[in-house]
Amino acid sequence: MKSLKYLYKIGKGPSSSHTMGPYKAATMFAAKHPEASSFEVTLYGSLAATGRGHFTDVAVTEALKAAQPADRPVEILWHSEIILPFHPNGMKFVSKDREGHVTDEWTVYSVGGGSISEGADSSLSDEGTDIYEMSTIKEIKRWCKDQGRAYWEYAELCEGPELWDYLHEIWEAMKNAVEKGLNTEGALPGPLHLARKASTYYIKATGYKQNLQSRGLTFAYALAVSEENASGGIVVTAPTCGSCGVIPAVLYHLYTAHDFSETRILHALATAGIFGNIVKEKASISGADVGCQGEVGVACAMASAAACQLFGGSPSQIEYAAEMGLEHHLGMTCDPVCGMVQIPCIERNAFAAARALDANIYATFSDGRHRVYFDQVIEVMKQTGHDLPSLYKETSEGGLATAPLKTLRRP
Repeated sequence: MKSLKYLYKIGKGPSSSHTMGPYKAATMFAAKHPEASSFEVTLYGSLAATGRGHFTDVAVTEALKAAQPADRPVEILWHSEIILPFHPNGMKFVSKDREGHVTDEWTVYSVGGGSISEGADSSLSDEGTDIYEMSTIKEIKRWCKDQGRAYWEYAELCEGPELWDYLHEIWEAMKNAVEKGLNTEGALPGPLHLARKASTYYIKATGYKQNLQSRGLTFAYALAVSEENASGGIVVTAPTCGSCGVIPAVLYHLYTAHDFSETRILHALATAGIFGNIVKEKASISGADVGCQGEVGVACAMASAAACQLFGGSPSQIEYAAEMGLEHHLGMTCDPVCGMVQIPCIERNAFAAARALDANIYATFSDGRHRVYFDQVIEVMKQTGHDLPSLYKETSEGGLATAPLKTLRRP
């Protein structure tokens, strides 16, 4: 299992799989071909179906033109009807000489969380080597019990003390996204003309008594980060851009309302990262591959584990909280309206943050014993995601994505 540094990434929204991944691939291809006179990029499957709403073409063109010479033409071809066998988010880069002859081509996939792959036998090393010997929660939980240690201590053992400097940067980026989102008003970009709500929710929440204020503030923080993401702001993949509001909302709320130290917040981030990393390794965090359960569902599981860690949960209770966070998102479709990370994505982040806090409470009320385990739910999520028809996996061809269009057609 790879470093948490490849799970938590700081970058521009609105989509880790549709903007960050393609941008990375385009940057690599441009660097390899400084002699090219022009480029042709073909987007396939889900990457093409919702690429315009996710600004995939903008990200790819920007990356290819960032290299010198900057005036080289870039042609984007869209083929949503063609789904390559390895992953729905496929793309092919082609370089051409002055006569228009192809000099090289490269097929690559954006597999979620800003990561790219060349396929099943990929030798692409953009994420380094495996540094975690154990890659199931069952193994790590047993280690925690045997050694009398916590999940975050296993992360430190594998990553080294430099992990905390990196997670400090991640935490600062998360806080900045919350605070910037709370102080920004106006409509989000795109044809939906969706108004930002974070600042309003924050103001309203401060007027309620503590029990409702807690939930209202959590909503506000999740909306703030998700709205920053939707407007192309700087966010952290946790585990993706589409689900970037969940963990910051939970941790920012607990940090400000319960006066947890930054050190404990960083430990919680490490614990959350272990759970997210295992899902990334064993299944998928790509909405185009397994639906929104792999994005918001995994984010909820990570945030549940983080909250339970902060409140002193045992390894079994933390695992139980994470298991509930993912289990109760099983089957969630990825059906963004107009292909944009706005409806229903932003609201889903807010509700998942609240659900994570509930999962923590439920788990800490228990003795930690339960019948279904996190590793099992990962397998179920993977199978459920692959059983979902493609129109429910980030294509905007089914589910909620079609509802407003039907409404518009009514007399």
